[in-house]
Amino acid sequence: MLEILVDTIMGPLDSPYILLPGAETFINKLAQNYRLLAHSNYGCEFGFEDLENTPAVRRHVPITKMLNSPWIADHCFYGDSSWVDIWSSPLQFSMAEVRRVGDRARRLQDHYGVPLAHENAAYYVRCPGGDMNEAAFLTELVNYAGTHLLLDLHNIYTNSLNHSGFNVWDYINTIPLERVVEIHLAGGSWHDGLYHDWHDSSIPEPVWELLQAVLERCRPGAVILEFQGRAHHPDTRVMDAANDTEIIQRDIEKAQGIWDRVYGRQSRLSGRLS
Repeated sequence: MLEILVDTIMGPLDSPYILLPGAETFINKLAQNYRLLAHSNYGCEFGFEDLENTPAVRRHVPITKMLNSPWIADHCFYGDSSWVDIWSSPLQFSMAEVRRVGDRARRLQDHYGVPLAHENAAYYVRCPGGDMNEAAFLTELVNYAGTHLLLDLHNIYTNSLNHSGFNVWDYINTIPLERVVEIHLAGGSWHDGLYHDWHDSSIPEPVWELLQAVLERCRPGAVILEFQGRAHHPDTRVMDAANDTEIIQRDIEKAQGIWDRVYGRQSRLSGRLS
């Protein structure tokens, strides 16, 4: 499987084009050998603008259908047309936002026609005014909206390092694991006193421990490794093809090994259609 960030291939909103030029050829080439998953980052769906006019509905919905994705993964944070490129702007963890975001999420899932999986985000400041923690918020949200979860284990680990009182095991024991349809794995880096979800290093050992524990309690449809070079920040390192390929391969093999210990190798589906 390959996960496609649909933001990077969508056509501009002021154009009649759903896809950027050349993107359809790119998608068709990938689809010859891989099952494709859709992921939405900056769809502005959980901001305050009219949902029908957001990039999520106007671009991400038709692209997800083009990809024939079995579900749509969606970062659970704010956004609107004036600041769609701002990273990790956390939702307010409150019952008022459960209802507001949940109503939009339910309608959006209907547009997609496949399960909508909220991805827990890494964030570096909490949105003021909340009255619950993140795990409780996500639990209330999916129960209210009838939606699902993409559980990013590295984001949980990142938040535990950056926020006092954030306990990863309380988090895992709170969220409804039966609603998890996908898991993300990644590594990160320290910078200016914060640990960042930069996807630029091998997976830390605590994240492997989380993967083992979560797989023992739920059966996701996919486990995806995120890895990239300089993208989030100018201080992120530039990727090195030889060394990073080795890191990626080693992490994939370790993830497969954990899956096999829990479910057996025979349960593993190849990503290649052939």
